[in-house]
Amino acid sequence: MSWYEEIAKPAWAPPAALFGTVWSVLYPIIFLVYGYVAYRALTGDIPKAVLIPIVINLVVNFAFTPIQFGLRNFELALVDIILTLLTIGWSMWAIWPFSWLASAALIPYLIWVCIATVLQFSITVMNR
Repeated sequence: MSWYEEIAKPAWAPPAALFGTVWSVLYPIIFLVYGYVAYRALTGDIPKAVLIPIVINLVVNFAFTPIQFGLRNFELALVDIILTLLTIGWSMWAIWPFSWLASAALIPYLIWVCIATVLQFSITVMNR
C-alpha cells in the first residue's frame, strides 16, 4: 500500500483506510443480495439469466485489486472499474422485476463504485 500512497491522486481522494471500512460494509450487502437472488434463481423462482450480470460483476469486482495493486496497470484498472460499474447497473436492472428491495439495496454499492470510477479515472490521467 505504500506504493498507492506515493502515486498522484486528486486532493479529494479518500484516505486509503476508508476503502477497507467501506468495503467491509458493502461486501455483506452484496453477499446478501446476490445470495438471495442466486437462491431464487437456482430454485426456479426467477430466471437463471438474472445471474449473468451478477457473475460478471463479481468477476470484474474481484479482478480490480490484482490489476491495480498487483499489475499496477491504471488503464486496465480503469476499464475494469467501468465494467464493474456497468454490471452493477445491469444487475440492478435484472433484479428489479423480481425484487425491487434487493435491487435498491445495491444503491450504496453503485454510489461507491461511481466515486471509485471517477477516482480511478483521475489517478489514471494524473499518473501518465
